[in-house]
This record gives sequence, C-alpha cells and structure tokens, in this order.
Amino acid sequence: MHVERTFTVSRSIEDVFDFLSDFENTNVWDPGTVRTTRTAGDGGLGTTYDNTSEFMGRETQLTYETIGFDRPTFFSARGRNKTATATDSLTFTRDGDRTQIHYRADFAFHGIVRYVAPLVVKPKLDVLADETVQQIRTTLESRAA
Repeated sequence: MHVERTFTVSRSIEDVFDFLSDFENTNVWDPGTVRTTRTAGDGGLGTTYDNTSEFMGRETQLTYETIGFDRPTFFSARGRNKTATATDSLTFTRDGDRTQIHYRADFAFHGIVRYVAPLVVKPKLDVLADETVQQIRTTLESRAA
C-alpha cells in the first residue's frame, strides 16, 4: 500500500533536496516522527538512521537506510522492523525559483498486520500524508533562505 502527493514550495531545488535528504530533519517536517538519529554514514547512499515514530497511538522503531541519493533530484530511504517495511521516495523538479516535490511512501506489512492494514491503516496513512505535506511546506517556507 502507498500514499503519494505532489506539491510545490517556494524554495530552490538545492535547498529543498539538502533539507529533506538529511533524514534527521524528519524531526521537524514529519508529524509522525518522535525522533530520528543518524547512526552511520555521511548522509549519502548507505547512511543509516534510527527512527522512532508514533502512528495510531503507538510508538514504533525502524532502522532506515538511504537507498537513493541523486542531488538535487531524488532521495529515497527504506525503514524496517519486524512488522513493516516503509520506503520514502522524494523526487524534486525545478519550477523556476520554486521546487515541485513528488512524495511517495510505500508500506509493506508483515505477519498478521498485512491482513488488517488495508482496512485500518490505509485511511490513517492518507491523513498523515496530508499532514506531512502541510508540515513540509510550512517548515521549508519559514526557513531563512
């Protein structure tokens, strides 16, 4: 299952890429994130992060790895734990002095959760995706240039 959104922000493509590809910044732009800490790497391919998120009233921990990094147009990170795999992919397109962001989050659930997720989880993911877009916009457009 997945959610995806496309939207535009009034920031340069380089600024947007640099901010969103530093996955520790999910602490600021992802409303579901409790905390994210880099555990290894320089921010490029193979960089790993410990992430704690809250979803549907429960905290969950995932280990993320940067699996796509092509500055300034593409970033992707995959997070895993025993019950889920989440892959966040962001594609950036220059739009004059603005940047169009295509955000896609793919979720694969393991075990019994995979059977109930389409009914219970999917509607909540759509709400979270809308909140994430709003938070990204607010965060990027309020940052000093």
